[in-house]
Amino acid sequence: MSEVYQSEEVFDKLDLSTKPLEKGTYEDCTFKSCNLEKADLAHINFTECEFIDCNLSMANISDAKLQNIRFSGCKMLGLRFDHCNKFGFEVSFETCILDHASFFNVRATNTVFKESSLVEVDFTDCDLTNSSFINSNALNAVFERTNLSKADLREAENFRIDPELNQLKKAQFSSQGLSGLLGKYDLVIS
Repeated sequence: MSEVYQSEEVFDKLDLSTKPLEKGTYEDCTFKSCNLEKADLAHINFTECEFIDCNLSMANISDAKLQNIRFSGCKMLGLRFDHCNKFGFEVSFETCILDHASFFNVRATNTVFKESSLVEVDFTDCDLTNSSFINSNALNAVFERTNLSKADLREAENFRIDPELNQLKKAQFSSQGLSGLLGKYDLVIS
């Protein structure tokens, strides 16, 4: 069975609960208001694509290639980015809900998390060098052995990061974020 190649296509209100997405390569495509919840996206190559107002919660993205992918207004509960193909992995998120997602051991340098919910996201062993967390809520997100060198967390909210367990060289924090760095010491910061 041959794989499809789609370029510069717009998929509007696609519902994968009734029909699976064909395996292959999708380049410079736009997915708008699509229901991809629990969809099987394994082994599919996405390059230069944009997902707008889509539900990708619990989708299977095992060995999927995500190269320069923009997610905007998407619901992405429980996505396992740690199962994606590591080659060329590059994503950005704006006004997305990524709660309970996993970036375990993912190289996600230069990633933008803008106005997104990152509740209980696992960033263990993740390389987030030069990434930014603009007005994003990282409540109960796990940062352990995470490389946050040169990351911008000045506008991040509710994070807890232990400086002894993570790389923070030249990372940027606001004075309001000090409690997120010093929380384990049970200090009163005013």
